[in-house]
Amino acid sequence: MGIRRALLVLFTYILFMCPCFAIKIGLQTNVNKTFIGASTKAEIINCDTNKLIFIMEKMKGYEFKPYRGVIAIKVDGEWKKINADKIVIKPEPNGFISVKRKWYRGHFKVINDGGSLTVMNDIPLELYLQGVVPSEMPSGWEHEAHKAQAIAARSYAVANMGKRAKYGYDLKDTPEDQAYGGASAEKTNTNDAVTETAGIVLVCQGKIVPAYYSASAGGQTKTGGQVWTSDLPFLKSVPSFDDGIKKNGHGVGMSQYGANNLAKRGYNAYQILKYFYANTKFARIRNEY
Repeated sequence: MGIRRALLVLFTYILFMCPCFAIKIGLQTNVNKTFIGASTKAEIINCDTNKLIFIMEKMKGYEFKPYRGVIAIKVDGEWKKINADKIVIKPEPNGFISVKRKWYRGHFKVINDGGSLTVMNDIPLELYLQGVVPSEMPSGWEHEAHKAQAIAARSYAVANMGKRAKYGYDLKDTPEDQAYGGASAEKTNTNDAVTETAGIVLVCQGKIVPAYYSASAGGQTKTGGQVWTSDLPFLKSVPSFDDGIKKNGHGVGMSQYGANNLAKRGYNAYQILKYFYANTKFARIRNEY
């Protein structure tokens, strides 16, 4: 059977009720200070009381630090105590928040957790993916590869909601989970790939799968059991279409180089994903926010 025939896709859309339409991404964990600014005026709100505490000026940086069980903010050279150990920072509509020299959509949550700060980005899932796709895959690659990346990243994110719950968020912003560069990483074409695949995830045996992927598998992908403790029904060993490229990553699931090479051969995102992830179907989650 030719590979193109084997990659024919039966589109089976199942409506999944996503239990959470936003995702919390850890940007900083257990730090002794952080610097945060906003492109517009931004409200600082007490998470426990939902009361307004302070209004940040636009395009002005503020230093935050833990202080005696709560949080302190430096304003015009003077430290002011915020009588809260958990705050939310909300910019005006269409505003951005900055930390680590990057701009982010959504809201920030800052927590004094045992004498150090944790900073997370609370953001709708689809907007999060806009910062993932160009961080995980070069923006100059094939559009169908970008769409495959968007679906794989969405599946991974939804399947791993709460993975980092002990820190107060869902996922890290690093390749330990998925690289996430916020709005600063976004490109028009990769944003389009997210929009064109909105809500679509991979499903196996009625469950959304954590669609593992790596940069390259060195010619042949690995099963879950070859790398971790057990096999998974959606992870089989197949030629990775990245011959000549040194293995980079765990080699399980989709090879990103392989996905781009298949896209160059004319395969669409759904065919690429069905090739790398066995026994899967496509479903659509209801992702309203």
